[in-house]
Amino acid sequence: MELWRRVAESTERMHPEQRRPTPEQPKKRAAKPATPAPEPLLEFRLGQKARDTGPAHDLLDPIHDHLGRAPMRMDRKAHTRMKRGKLVPEARIDLHGMTMDRAHPALTGFILRAFADGRRLVLVITGKGKDRDSEGPIPVPRGVLRHNVPHWLSIPPLSQMVLQVTPAHLKHGGGGAYYVYLRRNRD
Repeated sequence: MELWRRVAESTERMHPEQRRPTPEQPKKRAAKPATPAPEPLLEFRLGQKARDTGPAHDLLDPIHDHLGRAPMRMDRKAHTRMKRGKLVPEARIDLHGMTMDRAHPALTGFILRAFADGRRLVLVITGKGKDRDSEGPIPVPRGVLRHNVPHWLSIPPLSQMVLQVTPAHLKHGGGGAYYVYLRRNRD
């Protein structure tokens, strides 16, 4: 305590024009709202494991979970056959190695042509994506195309043509591909 007092006495104010209120004239403060008492800290010993690891860094659900919760808009029997790999895709596009600004127009053109040709089931191959070095504080999802293709299929102009998007069966690419079931072309 003595050491701190000597250090405090030897310092100079950074802003001498701003004066502290004297003890006789206490500074007027606004009334504070009542705050709850802070929660007591849990006892922690060195070497003890943490109880709660907290949320994962990836804020989005895995894309397969998100697609699995999507409502089924097609015939249940056809959907089951499609998920088991029994239906054969009528057309396919491979987006491997493409950047997002090349892949998006390629996918849009492919779906528009397939819909115009009256095709119902197409296969979109995205690849699983590369493991990236996590150099920064912001987490980057693995497989940028794999995460963006379902989103691109759910927004206009493709959303009016797409009935269902489902991860492909292993024999058609598994986690690196999607079945896209298109609506009937009524033209």
